[in-house]
Amino acid sequence: MAETRWLDDAEQTAWRSYLRMNTVLTAALSRQLQNDTTLSLPDFEVLVHLTDVDDGRLRVSELARAMRWEKSRLSHQVTRMQRRGLVAREECPSDGRGAFVVLTDEGRATIEAAAPSHVDSVRRLFFDTITADEVTALTAISQRVIERVEANDACPS
Repeated sequence: MAETRWLDDAEQTAWRSYLRMNTVLTAALSRQLQNDTTLSLPDFEVLVHLTDVDDGRLRVSELARAMRWEKSRLSHQVTRMQRRGLVAREECPSDGRGAFVVLTDEGRATIEAAAPSHVDSVRRLFFDTITADEVTALTAISQRVIERVEANDACPS
């Protein structure tokens, strides 16, 4: 068994700062969405994935993989959103076991109404506090970490 490579002080500070930033930023963005719209952050995330595809429909398994959620978690989320008219489920005609999550007109209108204030909050709380060089560095760092994790971690199904 390999010896543990403990984090040095700088790494520990950076890691804890990242975790804290993620926590406070996610909480602030969640509050903003709930105060300004009818959406939760998970609602918004589902709708973003659906608006990213031309026909506004994704297979449940594809959406779960993209969001890195268990299918059961996504199913519960979709059920809540379906009750509010934001999405619909459609059976897959070519695969009796498969289904699609489909963006409704109400869902599209809701995210289009919510997006401007959400983007304003993301800009105000995040991008307005960092430089263009830091944005470039953050992008490069994020992409390397994502590649490492995805190469070594099976996606939930």
